[in-house]
Amino acid sequence: MPGYAIGNFFVYSVINAFTPGPGNILALNTVTNYGWKKGTPLFLGIFAGYYVVQLICAVFVYGVSTFLPGVLGVMKYVGAAYILWLALHIALSRPSGDGSEKSASFWKGFMLQFVNVKIYLFGITALTGYVTNYSTALWMLLFFELVIATIGTIATTAWIGAGVAIQKVYLQHYRPINIILALTLLDCVYSILK
Repeated sequence: MPGYAIGNFFVYSVINAFTPGPGNILALNTVTNYGWKKGTPLFLGIFAGYYVVQLICAVFVYGVSTFLPGVLGVMKYVGAAYILWLALHIALSRPSGDGSEKSASFWKGFMLQFVNVKIYLFGITALTGYVTNYSTALWMLLFFELVIATIGTIATTAWIGAGVAIQKVYLQHYRPINIILALTLLDCVYSILK
């Protein structure tokens, strides 16, 4: 694979991973509500789900590409519905302040990634746009999807760090911040359905 193709792959991957998406927004909202320690199970679920979904993308691109448009068509609406639910939940949530909140769930973060159309499209586009012109070997597709998942995990960690940095401000101004986060998720839904 030529160096310029690898460079373009990385530029695309970094930009796509750091833009707001359901996983990044949920991570930011969770750390501002629960803090790092109680949010850790959800973060780990997001990271694990990201890797599993990217491996699924590699397998799809490798051998099941004829079925992919139909699967993505259905996932598009399932994902949009889930992200709408998530936006509503974030818009209406409030910090409890009394310490009674439970920790965020690993499975909530993990399952989010299975309906997160953004990362499916991200993984498939990266492979078909930058990798398959040079190799369609399964090991190569898996390798590049693992790179994508690692970049995505780094990006989500950056969003978590931003949440830690604004946690005190969030506790004072949670309502407008939650509305902004929910509107950002609505923009994600719009971009999925347009």
